[in-house]
Amino acid sequence: MAKLKPLAAQGKGSVGVILPDTVTSARYTEFDAPYLTKALQTAGLSTAQFSVQNAQGSDATELSDAQADITKGASVLIVDPLDAGVGKSIEKYAASHGAAVIDYDRLTLGGTRKYYVSFNNVEVGKLIGNGLVSCVSAWGVKSPHVLVMKGDPTDNNATLFAQGYDAVLAPHFKSGWTSVGKAAGTWDPPTAETEFQQQFTAHTDINALLTPNDENAAPIIHYLQTKGVKAKTFPVTGQDATLVGLQNILSGYQCGTAYKPIYLEAQASAALAMYLRAGATPPAGLVNGSTQDTTANVAVPSVLLTPTWVTTSNMNSTVIADNFVPAAQLCTSKYKAACTAAGISG
Repeated sequence: MAKLKPLAAQGKGSVGVILPDTVTSARYTEFDAPYLTKALQTAGLSTAQFSVQNAQGSDATELSDAQADITKGASVLIVDPLDAGVGKSIEKYAASHGAAVIDYDRLTLGGTRKYYVSFNNVEVGKLIGNGLVSCVSAWGVKSPHVLVMKGDPTDNNATLFAQGYDAVLAPHFKSGWTSVGKAAGTWDPPTAETEFQQQFTAHTDINALLTPNDENAAPIIHYLQTKGVKAKTFPVTGQDATLVGLQNILSGYQCGTAYKPIYLEAQASAALAMYLRAGATPPAGLVNGSTQDTTANVAVPSVLLTPTWVTTSNMNSTVIADNFVPAAQLCTSKYKAACTAAGISG
């Protein structure tokens, strides 16, 4: 990032970063905001030349934050849209005021952004699906009756995750596994818990669960524990490598989690912002792919990063090595023995 400092002197205007909420994942407060701040500072911007805000789950706030940033002189916005509707509104407003937009983590369908930065989200879904398959085998679940839960249907990432894990699970549902129940889809953990309880009550034979992130999985796992479910008997999946997700993995209640090194996503977005701010073309080595906007029917130049499936076998060499979650924070007294068994020194 420090090599981009010459671009800072060439560029004009500020950079506005707008994150969506603090409910769907702890990542936005714990990781994205500080990583983006550090990346932009390392690239040569002063604190007066950028801002990082969170819309707190409000479309109106996200749009007004974007408008305010542009009024204050932002020439580039990095936006993780709550949904396509507000994303399109922001991008239309930005275009009419000469500001460029980078879609961060979520693609705005029908939008007009310059670039998109995320992980390969279909691959994220495949990791989750394959993680469930491996867990069912490792935990000796016979005659799997699986409830598949999804993220919010208004989130394009949730659609891509589902493409990935549905493709993995389809052949298993044709050869012995049973798909049981149905949930509408959400990123709100209490709603996810309610959806699960309703399905588990109606279908008591459910003995495995695909959940698309750790935050949704956590209250469901707690609910299963209150029902007397033992460790390593009821596979549950996750994503985001949150503290609670990693601890549920250590305790044998979650199969694994799709880990996305967010610091790389933040650095890539900051680098793109520096090039856009300076009116320069990003190098091909940075923009490594494209993503189809199925609404606008255009291919969006993209930076697509690679996720990793994390279990106890590689937790130490991934999230701990990256200091994504500090070992001391993870390995409290309740999880000390499990951390030691996983080769993690807390």
